[in-house]
Amino acid sequence: MTVSDPVEDIVATISRSATEIRQGLVGRRGKADEENPSGETQAEADVWADDLLAERLSSIDGVSQYASEERAEIIDCDDDGLSVAVDPLDGSSNLKSNNTMGTVFGIYDEPLPAPGTALVAAGYVLYGPITTMVYARDETVTKYELTGGERTVVEHDVTLPDDPITYGFGGRVPDWPDDFEAYVREVESNPQHKLRYGGAMIGDVNQVLTYGGIFAYPALEDSPNGKLRLQFEGNPIGYVIEAAGGRSSNGEYSILEVEATDLHQRVPVHVGNTSLIDRLEAALA
Repeated sequence: MTVSDPVEDIVATISRSATEIRQGLVGRRGKADEENPSGETQAEADVWADDLLAERLSSIDGVSQYASEERAEIIDCDDDGLSVAVDPLDGSSNLKSNNTMGTVFGIYDEPLPAPGTALVAAGYVLYGPITTMVYARDETVTKYELTGGERTVVEHDVTLPDDPITYGFGGRVPDWPDDFEAYVREVESNPQHKLRYGGAMIGDVNQVLTYGGIFAYPALEDSPNGKLRLQFEGNPIGYVIEAAGGRSSNGEYSILEVEATDLHQRVPVHVGNTSLIDRLEAALA
């Protein structure tokens, strides 16, 4: 008798759904008459993708909770099992300009909200010229192409390149703390470094995973916890980058070690090559 692996069932369901989500973006580029729990205006596609994933993931045996950046409350499923946290369409503001966006997911073995140390797997789908998935589990990162709901491996054991190239920093420059801005100017002063910032966190993180470098959405003067959500973005991305040999940080220590106190809590996010994150923490100390 074959025993089902709920983690693989979750990832396979997201893989199959990704093709449908991408196709379903057509005709859903407008704004919905609602805001998400973080106070952001939702796109029609945000709500639709969330409903689709909620229905499919919450019905998997071994999934006890489904939570999304787009809904205020957790959906409770089985009494015991894994918790799935999803950003159904990261970068949905890029719909209007037809630029990159993605789906981010984290699979926890504790009830939500949970720290990143409770993650057993995490990853993301990138809706670029090609639809791809990056999936981290057991300290190994694998990259796939997704076609027709099927996954094809394109790279095993993905690691960050040793020589970092790209950088991208979120938030308005006037809102950056002085110590963070000084660090950015240092990074920019290296002629080997190239700016890559596309308005979708997951697209910028994928640049870092591909070419090496750093992505950050830091603490801001008027938003000391930054913008990105711990459960749905910070933890999953931190998990992937650390599994690929890099580091994540809230400015002081690993994002995965940040105490989870609220489902929609925000956290400063800095991910990338170890050398760049070490220097960042030293600059912010």
